[in-house]
Order: sequence, then C-alpha cells, then structure tokens
Amino acid sequence: MNFEMSQLLPVLPEVFVLAMACAILLIDPFLSEARRSVSFVLALGTLAGAFLLTLGLHGEADQIVFSGFFVLDGMAVLLKLASYIAVAVAFIYAPTYLREREMLRGEYFVLGLLGLLGMMVLISAHSLLTVYLGLELMSLSLYAMVAMQRDSVVASEAAMKYFVLGAMASAMLLYGMSMLYGISGSLDLGEIHAAIAAGTAQPLVLSFALVFIVIGVAFKLGAVPFHMWVPDVYHGAPTAVTVYMSTAPKLAAFAMLMRLLVDGLGGLHSDWQEILIMLSVLSLAVGNIIAIAQTNLKRMLAYSAISHVAFMLLGVLAGTEEGYASGLFYAVSYALMSLASFGLVIFMSRSGFEADALDDYRGLNERSPWHAFLMLVVMFSMAGVPPFLGFWSKLFVIQALVQADLVWLAVAAVVFSVIGAFYYLRLVKLMYFDKPVETAPLEANWGMRFTISANALAMFALGILPGPLMALCVAAMAG
Repeated sequence: MNFEMSQLLPVLPEVFVLAMACAILLIDPFLSEARRSVSFVLALGTLAGAFLLTLGLHGEADQIVFSGFFVLDGMAVLLKLASYIAVAVAFIYAPTYLREREMLRGEYFVLGLLGLLGMMVLISAHSLLTVYLGLELMSLSLYAMVAMQRDSVVASEAAMKYFVLGAMASAMLLYGMSMLYGISGSLDLGEIHAAIAAGTAQPLVLSFALVFIVIGVAFKLGAVPFHMWVPDVYHGAPTAVTVYMSTAPKLAAFAMLMRLLVDGLGGLHSDWQEILIMLSVLSLAVGNIIAIAQTNLKRMLAYSAISHVAFMLLGVLAGTEEGYASGLFYAVSYALMSLASFGLVIFMSRSGFEADALDDYRGLNERSPWHAFLMLVVMFSMAGVPPFLGFWSKLFVIQALVQADLVWLAVAAVVFSVIGAFYYLRLVKLMYFDKPVETAPLEANWGMRFTISANALAMFALGILPGPLMALCVAAMAG
C-alpha cells in the first residue's frame, strides 16, 4: 500500500472523533460528579468539529484513498452529517435520564463516539475489509451501551441476546465476504463488481455469497425474519441508549446495504431484488400487525421500526437512482422521527419511573398540551399523514416503485401503511380523549425542552418543504 500524507485529508473527521473519544476517556475519571457535564460538552464539541470537517472536505469529485479502502462521496457526506446530528440530539436527551438513574458517566459518551466512528468507517467503506471493520466497531460499542445499566436484569438479558445474535449475523456476513473474495480475488467493491460483470464467477458460489451477505445486512437493519432482537433490545436497553441505537446506526446500516448490494453486487440486481422483496413484504406485515398488539410504547416503536426498514428496502430494490434517493430520504426522515419519539419517552420518564407503557400517556393533553401536540406531530409523521415529513418519505418510495413497474409492491406498501396507522392514532386518542392517570407536572431542563420542540417541529417544517432535503439525496446518489 502506497501511503501519502494527502490521503489523510478525507479521513480527518474519523481521526478527530477517535482522538476526542480517547481524550474524553482519559479526562472523565478525574472529574467529580459535579463536573460530569464536562464530558458531555466535549462530546458535543467533537460532533460539531466533525460536522465542520466533513462539510469542509466535501468536493465535487469522489475521493478514494488508502488503495481503494475508503471513499468520500456524496452519499457518505450526507449520511455522516445526518449521523452527527442524530448522535448530538441523542446526547442532549441523555444526561437527565442517566443522572436520575446514577448512570451518568463518561462511558456513555465515549462508547457513543466510538460507535459513531464505526458508523463513519462503514458509511465510507469501499472494501469488504472496511465494511466489516466499521460494522464490528459500531456493534461492539452498542453491545456495551445496552448493558450499561448493570443492576437491571432486563438490560443484561437484552445485551446478551443482542450480542449472541449479532455475533451469528456477523459470522454469516463474514462467510459471505470470504466467498466473494475467493470468487474475485479482491476485497475492493469496485473490482468485485467488475468481476461479476465479466461473468467469470461461479454462479452457485455467487448465489451462496449473496444469501449470506443479505442475511448479515438484514439483521443489522432489523428486517423480518432477522428481527427477533429488535423488540427485546429496544425495550430492555435504557431509553437513553435506545434513542441512540434506533437512529444513527440505521443510517450506517443503509449505507452498508448500498455499498454491498449496489456498489459491490450491482450486477446481481435481479437476484437480490427478489430477496429484498420478500424481506420488505414480511417486514411490512409483521411490523405493522404485531405492533397493534403491543401495550408497551418502546416495543410498539420497535415493531414500527421494522416496518419503516421495509420502506428503506423498497427504495433500494427499485434499482433506480430515484429509488436509491428515496431510500436515503426515508433513512434520514426515520432517524429524525425516531429521535423525537424516544426523546419524548425520556422527557416523560423520571427517577424510578419509565414512561414506556401506553397508559402512561393517557390524558397527556391535560397535563401538557404542548408536549401532547409534539407527540401528535411525531405519530402523524410516522403514520404518513400529510403534510408531515413521514408522508413524503413514503410517497417518494411508492413513486419509485411505480416507476420501476412494481405497482403491486407499491399497493402492498400503502395497504400495510393504512393498517399501521391504527396504532399511531391509538396513542393520539389516549392523549386527547382519555383521562390522565397522573396529574404531576412534567419537568425537564430548558435544553431538553428546546431540543424536543425543535426535533418535532422540524418534521412539520420538512413536511411543508421537503424539496431541499430530497434534492440533497438526489445529488448524493447522482454523485
């Protein structure tokens, strides 16, 4: 490998995040409980610095460095910027929740930044090696974050289940990658694509490799039938961890889907399209139908996440630039909606009380009309009610399916979306038409109140003007 100092420029954000994570890890043990907020401020400063570096390094041409292992293109830049924002909002939501449960330690921010570093590497991966490296760094950080609440049996069980199933999925993904390497003789995704296009690969081995790779990607996305970890982990993890793992990692998983299937295995589009159709239809059905039976809000949102993942898959399987752009738009939109939904769960929670049951939201309009309105905006957006952001994200995917002559699939997406609207509207009914179980006022610091309000109102604003965000997604995919 020929190395030049100029190759370090595209990876400056990654180097900066790694250096700051190590610095916070060294500084935090010397901080008293009263000064624990220093780690929080440093973590937010890290995200701001990485945001500016990524924005400043973006040029018109794609940059591929380290002998093809790392790429900085339009999609990578947009997904990284969205990831920084998602992690920053998750960090802002977390401190009060963690402090009330005696969990406010630097480890949360260090693991969050290291997980973000894995996402950044995964998003910019141009080689099977960097895909796996980024994936494992992200996953190991998430396993540890889920298990942070050491005195909770539910959290420990969720972490073990996530770790064991995640290890199995990683092994399958690695096995598929080893087959691809054996077929093409290269780890570079571009060279693998060329080898498949040349027709020199053995079809049977290629089919096995494709199946194993799709299994690994589907697990990380939480698509059916590889979804069994999602409800238990979302429910068992501390809500401050759930809000983190339900947002930015989904953006990285979407990037992995694009890098492996489109950049690497684009020549097998007709093969993996059939597999993704099956996964997306199953995810739409299972996610929306089982969510109706849930009485726990976090589990309901977990099954909801499964159905939302189906829409990301639908955009990608369309196989067109419009489809890829709509899938990217959906991934960013879902991250924003998930931040707001779990952020409001954190806002409603207090020491010794997790506001994760649907009954906890009865009569919320009488206790706090403003926050009931914010939750209404979030639920309407997730249900796809116009003019909120979720409506446009679903519409763009459905349009891409129709343009790709997959009308029956677009009809199925609409039908299951209508079914899914029931459980979102049920929560709105509880907030506005039922009597409150509790009458205690809701308390939170001004920073959290402002962030939750801005988060929810952004869905309304982007629903009124979705054009600029969609234009960014189209430009990212065209690049």
